[in-house]
Amino acid sequence: MTSPDSRSSFPVSRRSTIASLVGLAASGLLGSGHAQSQDAADKAVFRHGVASGDPDHASVVIWTRVTASGEQQLQWQLAQDVAFEKIIQQGSTVTDASRDHTVKVLVDQLEAGVTCYYRFLAGAAVSPVGRTRTLPQGALDRLGIALVSCSNYPFGFFNAYDAIASDANVDFVLHTGDYLYEYGHDGWGDDVAQTLGRRHEPAHEIVSLTDYRIRHAQYKTDAGSQAMHAAHPLLACWDDHESANNPWTGGAQNHQKETEGDWQARRAASVQAYFEWMPIREPEWLSQQGRTQMQFWRSYSFGDLATLFTLETRHTARAEQIDYLAYADKITSAAAASNLVDTVIAAAERPLLAPELETDLLAALKSSVERKQPWRLIGNPMPIARTLVPDVVQLGLLPDPAQDPNASDEAKVLAWKGKWNLPFYPDTWDGYEWARERLYELSRQAGAGDLVFLTGDSHSFWANQLADAKGQSAGIELGTAGVTSPGDFVSSGFGDQLSIKLDQAFIDHNPEIVWTDNMHQGYVRLDLTPSGAVADFVAVDTVLQPAYRTELLARFALVTRTEGVFIEAL
Repeated sequence: MTSPDSRSSFPVSRRSTIASLVGLAASGLLGSGHAQSQDAADKAVFRHGVASGDPDHASVVIWTRVTASGEQQLQWQLAQDVAFEKIIQQGSTVTDASRDHTVKVLVDQLEAGVTCYYRFLAGAAVSPVGRTRTLPQGALDRLGIALVSCSNYPFGFFNAYDAIASDANVDFVLHTGDYLYEYGHDGWGDDVAQTLGRRHEPAHEIVSLTDYRIRHAQYKTDAGSQAMHAAHPLLACWDDHESANNPWTGGAQNHQKETEGDWQARRAASVQAYFEWMPIREPEWLSQQGRTQMQFWRSYSFGDLATLFTLETRHTARAEQIDYLAYADKITSAAAASNLVDTVIAAAERPLLAPELETDLLAALKSSVERKQPWRLIGNPMPIARTLVPDVVQLGLLPDPAQDPNASDEAKVLAWKGKWNLPFYPDTWDGYEWARERLYELSRQAGAGDLVFLTGDSHSFWANQLADAKGQSAGIELGTAGVTSPGDFVSSGFGDQLSIKLDQAFIDHNPEIVWTDNMHQGYVRLDLTPSGAVADFVAVDTVLQPAYRTELLARFALVTRTEGVFIEAL
C-alpha cells in the first residue's frame, strides 16, 4: 500500500489493511493450514487479537487473550519467518479467570534489533500472527515512530490505528494515553455511538475490576486496533481516562465517592486491568527492583540514535489540578487574573513527577548525552507548551457572551479564559508551572536542552517551539490529534470555519505554537536519522465508517543547532 509520504490522499479500507499486514492472510492465520470453519473457531478463541510491546535489546512482551472458561494452557511460538518454519523459541503458559484469561509472555535471550513473528496456540485454535522487534544496538541509520493518543470507542472506528498498521516507515508505536475512556451511555460521545453501533460496554461508567476488563475487551475488538497491535510493538504510557477523567494522587474529577466508592480501590482496579490487557512488563520483569505497577515509566534506547523516556503524570506525584470554576467569580480584573497565575497556577511545590521518576529520567538523559545520541525523546501524556487563550471577543471571533442570550456554555468559558489571558488547559503542564520549570532544569542538568516531547491528550495536532520561563530554548513538542476523540473547538460546536480561525488565533497569540490543527483525527509519524528528522502529521478523513482516506496535513523538519532543536516547515 502507498505510504503517506506525498501530500496527496489515497484510499484505504480496513479489509485491505488487514490482508496486507506483514503479508498475512486476511484471516491472520497464515501457516495454520486450517479450513475456513476452523478459522472461525480460531477467531472465537482469539477474538481480541495479539499484541507485543515494552521491548529492550534482548527481550519483548507478547500478549493475547483467550475466550474461554476455567484454566487454559497455551503454547506460544516465536519465529524468524511469518510461516513459522524457523522457530526461534517456543513454550507453554497457563491463564485463567484470575487475570481475565489474558496471556503475557516475556520472551528473552533474543538478539538486538531483530524482527520476528509470534503466535499462540490453544488446542486446535491458532491465533493471528504478530510481528515484533527488539530494540537495536550500535549504529542505526533511521528510526520510525508513530505517535497516537485518545482512542474513544464511541466516537468512531480506529482508522488511524489501521493506517499505522500498514505504514512501512513505522518501527514502533508510542501511545501516550487515553487508550480507552471510562464513560457510560450517559457520557461523552454516546450520541455518535448510537448511530455507529459502538456504544460502550458495560453501559454504566466503569468503576470495578470487572468493568475495566469488559471495557478493555471491547476496545480490542476493533479491527484497526488488532491490525496495529499485530504489525508493530507498542511503547505505552497512560494518561487519565484509563482510570477516570483528571485523577491526581488523592482523587479524580470524575469520581464521586458517594456513588462510586473508594477512589483508591477504583484506581487499583483500573491499573490491574491495564496491566492484564496491555503488552507491558510486570514490575518483577524490570531491572529496577521494588517498583510497583503505579510507577509506570520506561526508558528505551535505540542504538546510537535516540533515547525515549515515557512519563507518568497522574498517579504517583500529581497535585490536584486547578479548577477554574472555583475562581470564576473572583477574577474581575487583569490584576486578579495575574495573581491567580502567579500565586496558584505557578505556586511552588505543585508536583507532577515522582522523585524516583526524576532520578531515572536524569540518568537516562545523562547516558544519552554521554553516548552522543543525537535525539532525546519524551513520551508525554499531556501538552507542555504555553498555550494561553487569546481574547476571542476582542478579535471578533465570538460575540460577547454577556450580550448574547444564545451563547453556549463552551463559548462563555472560552471567552472568559481569553478575556483574562489564562492557560487553555489548567490540567496540563500549563497548570503546573513549577513542575514544568523543574523538568526543564532537570534536562539542562543532564546537558539535554534539546528534548523532543511527543504528546497526546488534547485531541489536536501541535508543532511547538518550547521555551522556559526566561525565554531559553527548551526543545520542541509534537502533539497528536485523537485517534477518534474530536478537537475541542469542533466538539464545542463552533463549526469548521470558526474552528480554523480559532486555530490561527492561538498561533498568533502564543509564541511557542508554530502550527496547530484541531479539525482532524490521525497520528504523527516521526522519522529520525543521525543528521535530521521529519515529523509528518497524518490525518484520516473520517472515523464514522471503516473505509477512509489519509492525508498529509503538514510536514516539519527537526533541526539541531548549538542552542537546541528547532522546527522548520517543509
